[in-house]
Amino acid sequence: MIVNSITFLIFFSIVFILYYAGQKVLKWQQYILLFANSVFYAWADWKMLFLLIISIIVFYILGLLIEQYDSKNLKNSICAIGVIAGVGLLIYFKYLNFFISSFTTLLSKIGLECNHNTLKVVMPLGISFFTFKLISYIVDVRKNEMPACKNIVTLANYISFFPTILSGPIDKSTKLLPQFEQTHFFNYSMAVDGCRQILWGMFKKMVIADGLALYTKTNPEIVAGSTLFILSIYYSIQLYCDFSGYSDMAIGVSKLLGYNITPNFRYPYFAQSISEFWKRWHISLLNWFRYYIYIPLGGSRCSKGKVIRNTFIIFLISGLWHGANWTFIFWGILHALLFLPLLLNNKPRPKVNLEEKIIFSFHSVRKIITVFLVVNFAWIIFHADNIEQTVLIFSKIFSESLFSKPSGVLPALPILIFALCMFIYEWKASNKEYALSLLPKKKILRWGLYTFIIILIVFYQGKSAQFIYFNF
Repeated sequence: MIVNSITFLIFFSIVFILYYAGQKVLKWQQYILLFANSVFYAWADWKMLFLLIISIIVFYILGLLIEQYDSKNLKNSICAIGVIAGVGLLIYFKYLNFFISSFTTLLSKIGLECNHNTLKVVMPLGISFFTFKLISYIVDVRKNEMPACKNIVTLANYISFFPTILSGPIDKSTKLLPQFEQTHFFNYSMAVDGCRQILWGMFKKMVIADGLALYTKTNPEIVAGSTLFILSIYYSIQLYCDFSGYSDMAIGVSKLLGYNITPNFRYPYFAQSISEFWKRWHISLLNWFRYYIYIPLGGSRCSKGKVIRNTFIIFLISGLWHGANWTFIFWGILHALLFLPLLLNNKPRPKVNLEEKIIFSFHSVRKIITVFLVVNFAWIIFHADNIEQTVLIFSKIFSESLFSKPSGVLPALPILIFALCMFIYEWKASNKEYALSLLPKKKILRWGLYTFIIILIVFYQGKSAQFIYFNF
């Protein structure tokens, strides 16, 4: 049940009506939401619903135990059990076969043959997201940033909140969990804002991302470097519109139910440095890494050597978080290497206000294009099936075939025009949470814009494709 489907529309309409039918009764809303979360996850992966339920029960008990005992050592031990349990879920379901295969490959390279069988492990949908929420909760309770949740339904709604469980955003427990302890009354202005954000997300996903998806998966052995380079740009645009489109829809749906979710993107392809890019891309994930890993390791308030170490750890984990493949690991290492000049430079980094409008100049445009091209080359590694394919793609791009006539890329021209219009609109609205927050003052023009976007979605939507980040 994907967010931009008719099935989801029917499902959410029923949830919406039932949810606000008892808006004066907190327990009613909590149980309706719990039922909706359960149905949504069971629809996506019913076999793993039991795992999700058990995980919530275990962390609920661990949270209560942390609050019950006074001994710091005991509290730390219980918290450690929770963190290990969360990481253990990820290792078993997501990385175990990868580690086994990599280890046996290493043994074979040094002359030690080892027969092995990979386990038939099915990765639960959204495991990378809900395990991070579980860890966030248990660590925040241990750090006394919030009390242990006494109501297991409240905790379950935080962990399994259906708009965000499959692809985020990943909100800290201190920000989102208290919202599930409050009664939510229908807020017209918030609902309208949510509908706008859903519409903008649908346009990015269904028109641009799905439209480009037809072109971005090709056999690099049979096409020239020029084609591969253009397709890599297509993929960069597709990935952004796919993931940020989902985030917009998830945040918009949450607003319709009265919940404020952390924005996940702030126009990352307008970044003028690699550090600014990571302040604008997948914001909730990087905030999670910063708070729960980077700062505990010492953050940037330690020796330069340790700052470099901490940065490499963060990006290595970030790469591994995306998937059990060496391509993701090398992608993370590459971004860590891109940070090195910034870390070795003693000058303080320029502060970036994400709520300020982006001003274009010759100098800023040059930096934006440079950062985009660097990020684009990194996405090639991210997108490749394996390291061998990555090497093949780069060898073709950095060859004479780069200057040959590209093939099979012109049919995407209308989609690229829509993408260009989208980026122009996002630049105009770069001081807003999302682009469609910027609207004409006249009502007729506003509704004309809404109608135009709906027409584009109806007549120019690409073949429906699964959200890319569902794989992570």
